[in-house]
Amino acid sequence: MPCMEVYLDNAATTQVRAEAVEKMLSAMQDGYGNPSSTHRAGRGAAKLLAAARESVASALGAATCEICFTSGGTEADNWAILSSAEAGQRGGRHMITSSAEHEAVLAPARKLESLGWEVDYLAPDSTGRVPADSLSDALRGDTALVSIMLVNNETGAVNPVEEYARIIKKRGSGAMLHTDAVQGLGKIPINVNALGADLVSVSAHKIHGPKGAGALYIKRGTKLPAMFAGGGQESGRRAGTEALPAIAGFGEAARLAHIELEEASRAVRYLREYAAGLLAAAIPRAIIIGEGDSPYILSFSLPGARSEVLMNYLDGEGVCVASGAACGKGARSHVLKAMKLKDSVIAGALRVSFSRYSTKTEAEYLVDKLRTAYETLRR
Repeated sequence: MPCMEVYLDNAATTQVRAEAVEKMLSAMQDGYGNPSSTHRAGRGAAKLLAAARESVASALGAATCEICFTSGGTEADNWAILSSAEAGQRGGRHMITSSAEHEAVLAPARKLESLGWEVDYLAPDSTGRVPADSLSDALRGDTALVSIMLVNNETGAVNPVEEYARIIKKRGSGAMLHTDAVQGLGKIPINVNALGADLVSVSAHKIHGPKGAGALYIKRGTKLPAMFAGGGQESGRRAGTEALPAIAGFGEAARLAHIELEEASRAVRYLREYAAGLLAAAIPRAIIIGEGDSPYILSFSLPGARSEVLMNYLDGEGVCVASGAACGKGARSHVLKAMKLKDSVIAGALRVSFSRYSTKTEAEYLVDKLRTAYETLRR
């Protein structure tokens, strides 16, 4: 099979779709005014900003006043955690998170520990999910914040965030509930009202929008201190002139992802199952990790091989995959360690992540090259 260019690392970032690019160009060329200005150009820019906010809000089932734009998921996570801690200190200095979170959650959690907070890191089970019972056992009278992701970026496991919310409410806890939904927006159905979280982080570049734009859903009535001091942008919640071109692209990507969610999810699930079947037939020793909650992520291991060697071989054949989160820069996955998988499984683990543009031909090419690489390494 001749060499192809195959991009299967969509959990790291996605190709920006043409419709989002068009919106961004229009915002740069025609809507270049400052959205905070009251003149004609400013009003035009404000209209574009409002339209993008409406699109992101609709994709989350939220009100527009509950959406605050950020520079991405990392800023949204940091803002949610550090400012929640600031707002809720009177209720205690205890936080609950999981040991399988993205570094954008783990780093601010460690910062709180350095400031004297107690942080409990709940372990995922063999499916990659964090059981609701674990949260119930860890919840205390002085718990001020719970932050557990909706969809794990390495295994695709979907956590029972709705159950977490019910437990917190039933216990009469004043804890704020935050969830990183960066891998969920536009990929699995999300309605923030049903989800029950107070704060939800999302990002544009995971749904075929541009890098540099994200949002934090802040439930109406939630008091969250601003992270940045300055002007009164974003209803006084985030200072700084909005990155309108990126936000416009985000809005269009979110609008289309919401419309296409059911059809795209069905197609991608078929592709994931097809790829997993091909893999099992070609390499019987392959181990599928997790239960495929999110159709967009296929995590597996080829015991006896090393993921970095497999990745280098695939890269030479034009195939882009990952061994974990992109921010890990090739380090052994802390998520798989938290799941207590064997070292041999972790050492040979790869993550393949699909998008609406992925094809059967790409899946076939991937498995063909994996088989060749694995057979070569074993010899």
